[in-house]
Amino acid sequence: MFNYVKKLQYPINIKNPDPKAAGIIISQYGGPDGELGASLRYLSQRYSMPYPELKALLTDIGVEE
Repeated sequence: MFNYVKKLQYPINIKNPDPKAAGIIISQYGGPDGELGASLRYLSQRYSMPYPELKALLTDIGVEE
């Protein structure tokens, strides 16, 4: 059983928001060359891999990415 509590681990107080820096950070996570894109490419390539050892390797890399 899980208990979901929507609470931050540390309190955050943003005094001077910087939209330009925020855009750069978001593009690194979700952009075409970001971490999420790389992870999804590894995980989608594992389905066409004929060798089980390499399929497991692609899974591990995709999960870590």
